[in-house]
Amino acid sequence: MRLEGKSALITGSARGIGKTFAERYVQEGATVAIADIDLERAEATAAEIGPSAYALDLDVTSQNSIDAAVAAVESRTGGIDILINNAALFDLAPIVEITRDSFQRLFDINVAGSLFMLQAAAKSMIRRGSGGKIINMASQAGRRGEALVGVYCATKAAIISLTQSAGLDLIRHGINVNAIAPGVVDGEHWDGVDALFARYEGLQPGEKKAAVGKAVPYGRMGTAEDLTGMAVFLASADADYVVAQTYNVDGGNWMS
Repeated sequence: MRLEGKSALITGSARGIGKTFAERYVQEGATVAIADIDLERAEATAAEIGPSAYALDLDVTSQNSIDAAVAAVESRTGGIDILINNAALFDLAPIVEITRDSFQRLFDINVAGSLFMLQAAAKSMIRRGSGGKIINMASQAGRRGEALVGVYCATKAAIISLTQSAGLDLIRHGINVNAIAPGVVDGEHWDGVDALFARYEGLQPGEKKAAVGKAVPYGRMGTAEDLTGMAVFLASADADYVVAQTYNVDGGNWMS
């Protein structure tokens, strides 16, 4: 088991990709905090995974909530060895229809939430003096612009840049900061994404999802399970010499 004895905190992990990461980390020997704004769902997920998982109430837009979550992990396990910044929000609209509310909400969660969660975890790791691993969730959307996805693309581009800056700054403390850039990943969230594209592109329900899946060189949309190998690698000692990188795990959609 590659993460034996490690303590991990995964934001937005009550469902979806974050939940799958938590399940794999527990299989690899870690104790995992299921940190989510939906505490009831987080508790159900933790119970489903087993005794090595526990639920935390976390709103990444609140500094008090972030600080309380970090303190709770320190109290329970002695500190944070691994952070995955997974919590994020998606929205889309033509440029001329983007609202300030949507813009602010996406940047508050996707960028500020990741930054200040990373900062709090890094402070905890520095106090403990044992280093650590921080993994940010970027996206292929951060590698390029998309006509209807301007704000989300901008938030994920910011995550790639933040990963570089934080990685270069924190490695002197033995903290490796890296990121994963998924492509199109199937899951319950894609029902909402598909509906938004259908609205603005005049498509039938399911049509956009089918099209993006066919466009992946690998031949299908990704799954949350496709991302877990990279998530384990970046959290393990095998990645000790990997600093400030963003890895595409997207079936060949983007090459960089």
